[in-house]
Amino acid sequence: MSRIEVKNVTKKFGAVTALDDVSVTIEENKIYGLLGRNGAGKSTLLSIITNRVFPTSGEVLIDGEPVLENDRVLGKVYCMSEQPLYPESMRIKEVFKWTREFYPDMDMDYALALADKFALSTRKRLKSLSTGYTSIYKIIVALACNAPVLLLDEPVLGLDANFRDVFYRELIARYSEQPRTVVISTHLIEEAADVVEHVLIINNGRIILDDSTQNVLAAGCTVTGPAALVDEYVAGRRVLGSDTLGGIKSVYLLGLPDAPAPAGVELSRMKLQSLFIHLTNA
Repeated sequence: MSRIEVKNVTKKFGAVTALDDVSVTIEENKIYGLLGRNGAGKSTLLSIITNRVFPTSGEVLIDGEPVLENDRVLGKVYCMSEQPLYPESMRIKEVFKWTREFYPDMDMDYALALADKFALSTRKRLKSLSTGYTSIYKIIVALACNAPVLLLDEPVLGLDANFRDVFYRELIARYSEQPRTVVISTHLIEEAADVVEHVLIINNGRIILDDSTQNVLAAGCTVTGPAALVDEYVAGRRVLGSDTLGGIKSVYLLGLPDAPAPAGVELSRMKLQSLFIHLTNA
């Protein structure tokens, strides 16, 4: 099992509340997207789950056990983040070997195959890597370590479109072969929408949306047409925002209208990125 329970977690840094009474359950063997604006609390939440940062209040459980000072439970988790885990003078091949010391199920053959696929020489030292290749070596370690829980904080930072595609393909292929619990924190929302099964949106330190990707995409709706007709049609519904150009108005709703649209008014599905923008700006 690899189920994560975050229970009433608050984290304050001085006068700043980074997380505000956050409760969420991350079920085993699913891919989650953790979405939020800069400073929303994404990285803080992942750091608390991995015991790198202690909560001001609340607790985190993995498979029913607290993570606080629990190395056995934390051994189930690998967190890829900007925080360096190895000396800059270390070579990639040494990183792979040291990772196997902490994660005995590390698949060295797969790690080397991925290095070839990403055109990464394992003789390179960490200090010589660009931002993109720093992300790549971390991706390789994350996918090859075979931890039951993967927390990926901005995993494609600095990667071009081709390498991002390689990452997503490898993630899905590896997940299909060996299901595990994956949380991807990212700002590339439309790319993530094709991968994640469940969406968590965090805003100002609070979880404001927690639902399956299918339900989220089905719920967002854009209503477009003459302003007067649109206003009448959406009256009483949860409006996230609107745009007006001339006499034409677009209104963004959370929840599909029950009544059919009147003549001249069009309904369309909202993309995840558009829904995210309007939810976090609401």
